[in-house]
Amino acid sequence: MNDANLATVKLSDVVLRDGHQSLIATRMRTEDMLPICGQLDAIGFHSLEVWGGATFDACVRFLKEDPWERLVSLREAIPDTPLQMLLRGQNLLGYRHYADDVVERFVARAADNGIDIFRVFDALNDLRNLEVAMQAVKKSGKHAQGTICYTVSPVHTRETYVDQARRLVEMGADSIAIKDMAGLLTPYATSELVEALVGAVEVPIHLHAHATSGLAAMSQIKAVEAGCRHLDTCISAFAGGTSHPSTEAMVAAFQETPYDTGLDLIALKEVGDYFREVRKKYAGFESEYTREDVGVQIWQVPGGMMSNLANQMKEQNALGRIRDVFDEIPRVRADLGYPPLVTPTSQIVGTQAAMNVLAGERYKTITNEVKRYLMGGYGQPPAPVDARVRDQAIGKAEVEEGRPADQLKPEMSRLTADIGDLADNEEDVLTFAMFPDLGREYLQGRRDGTLVPEAMPAPADASAERPVTEGVPTEFVIDVHGESYEVQITGVGSGSGSRRRLYLTLDGMPEEVVFEAKDEFVAAEKSGGRAQASSPGHVTTSMPGNIVDVLVAVGDSVTEGQAVLITEAMKMESEVQARVGGTVKAVHVAKGDRVTPGEVLVEIE
Repeated sequence: MNDANLATVKLSDVVLRDGHQSLIATRMRTEDMLPICGQLDAIGFHSLEVWGGATFDACVRFLKEDPWERLVSLREAIPDTPLQMLLRGQNLLGYRHYADDVVERFVARAADNGIDIFRVFDALNDLRNLEVAMQAVKKSGKHAQGTICYTVSPVHTRETYVDQARRLVEMGADSIAIKDMAGLLTPYATSELVEALVGAVEVPIHLHAHATSGLAAMSQIKAVEAGCRHLDTCISAFAGGTSHPSTEAMVAAFQETPYDTGLDLIALKEVGDYFREVRKKYAGFESEYTREDVGVQIWQVPGGMMSNLANQMKEQNALGRIRDVFDEIPRVRADLGYPPLVTPTSQIVGTQAAMNVLAGERYKTITNEVKRYLMGGYGQPPAPVDARVRDQAIGKAEVEEGRPADQLKPEMSRLTADIGDLADNEEDVLTFAMFPDLGREYLQGRRDGTLVPEAMPAPADASAERPVTEGVPTEFVIDVHGESYEVQITGVGSGSGSRRRLYLTLDGMPEEVVFEAKDEFVAAEKSGGRAQASSPGHVTTSMPGNIVDVLVAVGDSVTEGQAVLITEAMKMESEVQARVGGTVKAVHVAKGDRVTPGEVLVEIE
């Protein structure tokens, strides 16, 4: 039964998941969560969002933590409050569709390890991609929350959202969530949408709205007035900007009204004070692009995507061009049929936009994920895609019209055999399933005792005070005549009797330089010591990245346009193609190598 007639507003706090995903690139460690869990548990929240989204990836990729152990630890530390996760339907927590048996086992293990509420969504709002996950949640006896990904486009209307909500309830949804991942809702649009949904379905309506545009708190109040009784908020220390409205502020707003949450502001303040201190540790992950910016109404870039895209552009030494990327995102989104920008489509669109900007030519390089998307690998786009982009990316390849997972054979047996004795349990197999290369590396490192979490970067405004540490770059951003340049300095050698050598990389500089004293400069070898491309037979890459696979060997015959390498940049894979046909004379890279634009990676003659 819809609970719009009940006055009390219930809050779900997202500080342990979406709050830090949106503001510090999902870097909060479990050790900083556990000390406050007892106080969080005692507040009386409707639920706490603790898992899913990008947290699984970040645990394995950066923090070198077992995400399953994190869940178990949080469940033990929070025994009385329902725990909630964000699940990407058939994508689960990875970046592709998984076979149905993997989806079923993942949901079962997540439920057994502590998840009570599964917020299930699909990036394209293609409900076929939610069927198996929703059924698995219901089978586990847990709460299945069907989700509408809210976006604005010529093809997204209130009527389409109402129809989607009805279909989700028919699929067994226990509640409906409006997921406004980019902060696009305006107060009056929220009121109209919530009123329509409340009138259409007999289950509770939840609102999840990011504060990016500065409108989310106002939208939440209008949602409550229209009949919504469940809101997502975030403890103030991780609220605002690309995160969510402040929990404490919303509690105060509803005090002594018919909607009073009944939560204790003093207890909430103590939790906020704790997280304020925690956030200081992660200051190096802060970005100006996670602040409030009404420009999101133009770019439609979600909060988590903003912070992660800023970090990825920084890794490419191109942070100064991020505004160009933001401008390109709406164009790419239109080309791809107006997908809502939420994982994985936000990464697919965002990375392609970045490649278009960095390459200086639109679609010069097209990621494998864009090609898979255009072939129907993620489901049905909301609107027709641009025919020219489709032809350039996939040519005459057949486009799959059915449910993508119907093309996938059961995977669990194969995955279990592939990972072998590196997996101690089914959870390890599922970690490997989400990220095969990264998962195997993590599990091997765990066995070998070699796992080391990434170092905490110092905040940008403190970089001038940081000592130059051997092997660890000190980064600066320098403004010269209106142009911004990134500088990285790495020191080698210290102590009496040795002169310090400083390796300096300047964004835009054609090569790294080394200097030992004033006016003494020596050119340093570039990565791998590779020569610079100078002929059509020299295969190079347009973006810095890592080699994922080498598709040719010396002596192979290749044709013009044939893929010879696969690289990974910004979490997306791309093919590197031969510009001429001929015979492979030399291969200068191997899987795992770091490469930069202009280097000769393969020679064809």
